[in-house]
Amino acid sequence: MEEKVEWKKAHYAFKSRWDSTDGNMCRHSMSFFLHKTIRADFFSSYLFLLEQLPLVKLFTLTSEVINGEMQFYARAKHFYEEVPATEEGMMGDFLELNSIDVESSSVFLRKFVGGPGKAETEYALDCGCGIGRVTRYVLLPVFSSVDLVDMMDNFLYEAFSYIGRDVRKVKDYFCVALQNLTPSIKKYDVIWIQWVTGHLTDKDLMEFLIKCKYSLKDDGVIIIKDNVGRQGCILDQSDSSVIREIEILRNIIAKADLEIICAEKQLDIPEQFVPVWMLALK
Repeated sequence: MEEKVEWKKAHYAFKSRWDSTDGNMCRHSMSFFLHKTIRADFFSSYLFLLEQLPLVKLFTLTSEVINGEMQFYARAKHFYEEVPATEEGMMGDFLELNSIDVESSSVFLRKFVGGPGKAETEYALDCGCGIGRVTRYVLLPVFSSVDLVDMMDNFLYEAFSYIGRDVRKVKDYFCVALQNLTPSIKKYDVIWIQWVTGHLTDKDLMEFLIKCKYSLKDDGVIIIKDNVGRQGCILDQSDSSVIREIEILRNIIAKADLEIICAEKQLDIPEQFVPVWMLALK
């Protein structure tokens, strides 16, 4: 306990020194902005040592001073602007895996809905929905109503025709990035988050899961389905996403005060692909 107090004293001492330096610098000079960037970098590293949080380091500081987090998100949006609003686009040109994915997702979902102590089948939220592939094949056969959320407006526009006759059960379309989404309190029975957690920083993923937790009804469940690395954390610069190992995900989930009640590895995925896991959280 005394050791932790000493850490906090050191933390505030560093913070005070940096704030004092801020006040003495010209706030319109490039050196000031460089200083601010280095300071943010310093505190991220310091908090890692203090709390042992596995932080995702996105980009190194270059001569062009750019906020790393903003660049991370901007590159992802730029990538998806080039992705066609089709099933092939949603599956990354691996359409042959669609039926495998849908079948396993449906089986996993039904473990947690319908029946005593399980989630009801009234309302679901599809996060990072794309054109609504998961909504069409997995959620709408089970739920009376579904809301869609995606940062790409052209995907949501395409969803209206792609989903087909059951599109009447889609109540709301939210065109917003997940880090900026705050779902309504106690609205959803199931919140489905597939192939999108890697597009959030550790901090934003934790905060988003906290918001999702408060958006669940009684007995509701959050389901994450995503690529899971075999070791460490890997940055994919092509689509600006990270692939985390399972222990890093577990740590973030625990920080959000959620518990993994079931974890299953997706079967029948070719060996050359990154493993896919399904996690049910409460």
